[in-house]
Amino acid sequence: MKKITCLIADDEPMALNLIESYVLKTPFLELKAKCNSAIEAMQVLEEQNNIDLFFLDIQMPDLTGLEFSKLLPQNSRVIFTTAFDQYAIDGYKVNALDYLLKPFDYNEFLNAATKARNYFESQQTVSVAKQERKQEFFFVKSEYKQIKINFSEILYIEGLKDYVKIYLKDNPKPILTLMSLKKLEEELPSAQFMRIHRSFIIGLDKIEAIERNHIVIGKEQIAIAPNYKDSLMEYIGGKSL
Repeated sequence: MKKITCLIADDEPMALNLIESYVLKTPFLELKAKCNSAIEAMQVLEEQNNIDLFFLDIQMPDLTGLEFSKLLPQNSRVIFTTAFDQYAIDGYKVNALDYLLKPFDYNEFLNAATKARNYFESQQTVSVAKQERKQEFFFVKSEYKQIKINFSEILYIEGLKDYVKIYLKDNPKPILTLMSLKKLEEELPSAQFMRIHRSFIIGLDKIEAIERNHIVIGKEQIAIAPNYKDSLMEYIGGKSL
């Protein structure tokens, strides 16, 4: 999973710097901004819409952390930080992931951050699963026609500069279409397909054997490039008895 992008907002300089130090030494967090007020954080949010997690002090002048949290994008999440424990219930009313009571140490911070990581990982898993269940085919333009390609029928795909050849089960002639291999790789579900060479993507369930540095699919032997070998071997290892 990619790093969790985060923003800190606290009107106390010592608290702001402490939380910053905690974020910077947590490998799965990426600090996008630190702000002295919720107003400043709101200005940052107008310029950056890719922030996942907000560490917000509740009691800040002009605009409180609670008030600001209600303005955040739907996919963002909040961890509240405050010296006043009476705000705990209010924090959870706005669906906060966690609540850190000042002063808190790094272990407490890490527990809250890990809870955030687990949340975002679960959301990503659900999103990928939905996407892969939803889409089982796509259309490509070839020979003045839009041809339906079912994922389950793809043996492998060969890249040829600006074109790709899609080799299908029970189809002696590949489908030739104007498209980059990189673009097609982005569209294919990663659970079913893998790039094993600069010029080849294979259907993982179509692998019949691995011989030295080649994949065997039917009568074809497809070379495994060194920079793709580790990912393939990791996949094969996970399926081995």
